[in-house]
Amino acid sequence: MPELRKDPVVGRWVIISTERGRKPSDFAEHVGMKHATFCPFCPGNEGTTPNEVFAIRPPGSAANGPGWSLRVVPNKFPALQIEGSLNRRGEGLYDKMNGIGAHEVIIEGTDHHVDFADMSEEQIASVLRAYRERMVDLRNDKRLRYNLVFKNHGEAAGASLEHTHTQLISTPILPKQVQEELDGSLAYFQLKERCVWCDIVEQELTEGNGKRVILDSPHYLSIVPYAARFPFECWILPRDHQAAFETRPADEYRELAGVLRETLQRLNLVLDTPPYNLVVHTAPNRDSDHEYYHWHIEIMPKLTKVAGFEWGSGFYINPTPPEDAAQYLRDARSNPAHGGGDGGGAETSEVPA
Repeated sequence: MPELRKDPVVGRWVIISTERGRKPSDFAEHVGMKHATFCPFCPGNEGTTPNEVFAIRPPGSAANGPGWSLRVVPNKFPALQIEGSLNRRGEGLYDKMNGIGAHEVIIEGTDHHVDFADMSEEQIASVLRAYRERMVDLRNDKRLRYNLVFKNHGEAAGASLEHTHTQLISTPILPKQVQEELDGSLAYFQLKERCVWCDIVEQELTEGNGKRVILDSPHYLSIVPYAARFPFECWILPRDHQAAFETRPADEYRELAGVLRETLQRLNLVLDTPPYNLVVHTAPNRDSDHEYYHWHIEIMPKLTKVAGFEWGSGFYINPTPPEDAAQYLRDARSNPAHGGGDGGGAETSEVPA
């Protein structure tokens, strides 16, 4: 019999369609990215992007030229623009403001063909630290209330360039989904005087008997959530309470990189390298010490389509029970030497451009 499951944070109901019981092999093959003849993110093409705002490159290396291992540049076609004032105003009952914000691209490496999951732990740690650096910088802008880091991997997930990259959009308002998480977390805290996210971590490790756990490390937990909206949806959460991603101790990004890398590699093995969306949900700017909120990473493979019922009802139908998905991912082994190499390479420094 199908199950209705309620997300304990936002109160969203999900239909777990257990009678369908779709296995990894039941999902359609994925269509790869179209190969472009020119890539603005490749070394040597720095002049085709806006000037970098952050880079990892050898000391003394000139900005906006070759030699980098990671670059952050403004999006050439931004959803929001950084210059100007908000000018909040109304038109009768309607509210509007100027489209002010930041829209940046984190170019994660120099190799056009490497998959993000196949980068070394140290390379992925550098990407995570770049997220942190840009979030810390942008939260100083009093106009901006939220920094959303997201990655579209594969054409079906919205990527327009195959060179591995992440985007960051900083907005002057709180995104609706984040506000729902904040409201649900606060309501739970006011009722129980505990963080719901910390309770989720404890539940999955103890009373859940680990059946939805993919892997864990001293500071992080990778799970398929109880009320997963999509088949093989994964969450990565810190095991201890912390509201904001950018306040994480710097030395723990390497450990997080290992957990993220291993989770993505297992998804690639089980689902034959699916397209996916990855988002970092964190506390709002200048509100990094909430007792009730807990930052986390959500990974959503694009295996099913959201159609009329979902749009009309707000329900999601997930044809793969979370416990089954977690079992498939636990059984996958991406690399006997967990985490891979350290990336090596010449001495580098992280400097604003």
